[in-house]
Amino acid sequence: MKTVQISLNSIDKVKSFVNNITMFDNDFDLVSGRYVIDAKSIMGIFSLDLSKPIDLNIHADENMDEILQVLAPYII
Repeated sequence: MKTVQISLNSIDKVKSFVNNITMFDNDFDLVSGRYVIDAKSIMGIFSLDLSKPIDLNIHADENMDEILQVLAPYII
């Protein structure tokens, strides 16, 4: 598992983020304070405070480099 901080400060960023990570079969969790939600859930993401950076937990072993490359525009 790897944790990175991301910024999803616009509706377009949220939509493209979800579209990008749904290409992978891995599990992704967004952690904001005491809330942990599935990063593939648009409704869940909009329940978070998007004005601050959010921790993204990536549950992957073999294709981590590819995932990080796809997520590069969102990583702080």
